[in-house]
Amino acid sequence: MTPPELTFTPSANIAQLKESATIAASQRAKALRAAGRPILDLGAGEPDFDTPPMIRKAAQVAIDSGATRYTATEGILPLRTAIAEQATARRGRGETITAAEVVVSNGSKQSLFNACFALFGPGDEVLIPTPSWTSYYEMVSLSRATPVAVRGDPARGFKVTPADLAAHATARSRGLMLNSPVNPTGSVYSRAELADLIAFARECGIWVISDEIYRRISYVGEAASALDVAESRDHLVVVDGIAKAYAMTGWRIGWSIAPAQLTKAMTAFQSHTTFNPSSVSQAAAVAALTGGAAVDETVTAMVAEFRKRRDAALAILATEPRIRVTPPDGAFYLFLQAPGAGKIPDAGTVFANRLLEEHDVAVVSGSAFQTPDWIRVSYATDLAQVESAMHRIVAAYRSA
Repeated sequence: MTPPELTFTPSANIAQLKESATIAASQRAKALRAAGRPILDLGAGEPDFDTPPMIRKAAQVAIDSGATRYTATEGILPLRTAIAEQATARRGRGETITAAEVVVSNGSKQSLFNACFALFGPGDEVLIPTPSWTSYYEMVSLSRATPVAVRGDPARGFKVTPADLAAHATARSRGLMLNSPVNPTGSVYSRAELADLIAFARECGIWVISDEIYRRISYVGEAASALDVAESRDHLVVVDGIAKAYAMTGWRIGWSIAPAQLTKAMTAFQSHTTFNPSSVSQAAAVAALTGGAAVDETVTAMVAEFRKRRDAALAILATEPRIRVTPPDGAFYLFLQAPGAGKIPDAGTVFANRLLEEHDVAVVSGSAFQTPDWIRVSYATDLAQVESAMHRIVAAYRSA
């Protein structure tokens, strides 16, 4: 008997899943470069700096000392203790955050997914200030909940208000995904703005997941943390990691800080998915968090360089008055409106494709962030490339 031909049909779990648009854009740029095209890649979401030497040294010591085996699912105690101590210092209020409230994961993306999967399910709705990082919508959907886009006002850097949230909240609202500084706009919520959003969520019985991976990359002083302003942590999950501030994207270490009962549930979930993060990367993360002034100086220098690139990029874009851009106060992105916005369907994708094919500049279409008339431009590359790319963007805009 001839067995039937087997074909792949996506399960209901992933049937609606979309590929990460930001990763796809970066891979496309790399492929064109490999083929010989002189692509200026402004699609990347990672610092172009090397991991600080004292952190790399700590990883080498860990390897040589045999720290290459499984660790506890939730991460090694020295790392969780360092995270908890930093969080306690931020929190103040006489409140101690313990290592038992920390789960270390394979990057902040996994920490975010752990929280979504543990908190949300069928019938739940999760409010997502928009534009937001593309993976938020997919994570919520994978949790079988419904993502609800809450569009911010471009005049406010797309930042949402409690009134915006109230207009979309229902009896089914279960969660709110916050991010500051924001990917893709670079906007930074002030302490008061962040406090108001968190207070609104608590009044409505809504869990807040605060993604703070860009917090130290801020040009208006260190960006506020939910830990700074939340009256209570009983409905709060704070997610952070080493990727952006310490130029350690490839090391894959992130973490969550949450109430003990939720932390226990996320630990159990992680034990059945990925188990523990890399033991060597955890040792490097300890060095990053406990390195003191030597490490802080590298972060300060990196942020200063990002500021220099931002200012240069904005100055060039300003030579074309029709270009509408959201001036970023943090992260390393510019969010600008594509020509033809409101007239051409998916104007951001049209412009992004034109920049790539005709001007050798790779950016990410705003459709990835639920704002199809815009594009995201990263300045996480050297100043000369940033300036060259901005001149090309201006030229493309003028010829559109």
